[in-house]
Amino acid sequence: MGAVIPAPVKEQPAMKTGNWRTERPVIDHEKCTLCLNCFVFCPDACWHLDEKGERMVWNPIYCKGCLICVEECPADALRSENEMNFKGGVARLDKPY
Repeated sequence: MGAVIPAPVKEQPAMKTGNWRTERPVIDHEKCTLCLNCFVFCPDACWHLDEKGERMVWNPIYCKGCLICVEECPADALRSENEMNFKGGVARLDKPY
């Protein structure tokens, strides 16, 4: 038996992830069936429908990289991506930390 308890507000500033996540989910919108499993199973509420209700949107600020959403996606629309792989190639930091 289980239950879902809604949060009093949409985002909790104290729950921000920071820069330690090593993996992130990436969605293929062509495969996504809008089953909402990512939304239901995400322990940090990082998934929601866009304003038109046509696409799932991921919030990277709160995602811890647990990838439960990837495991629970029945359409294989989500995959895991290394946090260092992103468009634009290499990131240059102004400060070392």
